[in-house]
Amino acid sequence: MTTQERPTSVVPAWLRAMRPRQWVKNVLVLAPVFPAGEQVGLDTLTGVGVAFVLFCLVSSSVYLVNDAKDVEADRAHPRKRFRPIAAGELSARTAVVLAVVLVLAGLAVGFWWQPMLGVVLAVYFAIQLAYCFGLKHEPVLELACVASGFLLRMLAGGTAGDIPLSGWFLLTTAFGSLFMAAGKRYGEARRGELTGEPVRRVVQKYTTTYLRFVWTLAATVVVTTYALWAVEVLVAQTGTSLATLTIVPFVLAVLRYAVDVDKGHAEEPEDIALHDRVLLALAGLWVGSLLLAVWL
Repeated sequence: MTTQERPTSVVPAWLRAMRPRQWVKNVLVLAPVFPAGEQVGLDTLTGVGVAFVLFCLVSSSVYLVNDAKDVEADRAHPRKRFRPIAAGELSARTAVVLAVVLVLAGLAVGFWWQPMLGVVLAVYFAIQLAYCFGLKHEPVLELACVASGFLLRMLAGGTAGDIPLSGWFLLTTAFGSLFMAAGKRYGEARRGELTGEPVRRVVQKYTTTYLRFVWTLAATVVVTTYALWAVEVLVAQTGTSLATLTIVPFVLAVLRYAVDVDKGHAEEPEDIALHDRVLLALAGLWVGSLLLAVWL
């Protein structure tokens, strides 16, 4: 195994410990906006923007707690040892204090802005805290915890923006989240097999065959529920069959992402989302076709 050098950064340790790169996941709060059509106004966009910021605060508090708790294990990991807390750049006590400040601020503003938004944020924090303190070692349950985070992000966007959400759309999000979560575990398992690097205890309890089954099942349900949403809900809402065209770039994007999952490269979904140009182009086509169907 090659020795890795500590990467240099001008970003303060406390900010890096909040994992701002992970905030790209919180863009999912915008998902309910695209199919909302004429319901979208300044109040809606403001509410969704608030939900995005609050999810960044609360999710970062979870990352801080997790890294403070796992500091010793991270120090023994070839890559995680460079995290600010494990590297000794930020004390665990300071990280916990910062986490408390972030979650209290996030929940306070959430309940003040809209009580149900506060409830969604609180549920998210409770599930992720349970994940940090035990559920992350339980197969299947830990996948459900990770997937729930994505679903709750979308619920937060719909709640804060006062946008009604379709059951089919919720199912698409839920199983899409499971698809990405299983893909992450599959990527870590493959990396462990190929490099001999240690992997998390829960990943050792899975086989790559089982994880392949999970993400294949999830991808199948995602495509099915999205197609049903587009045909049954979006067509009725827009009054045009153009809505069915959104299925094409959506399915192609799922298949493109599955290429990275199959290669074991989906351990960091945000990296794929930011660097896979073809996937970005397909996502752009999907958003464009969706806006065209909604606003035409």
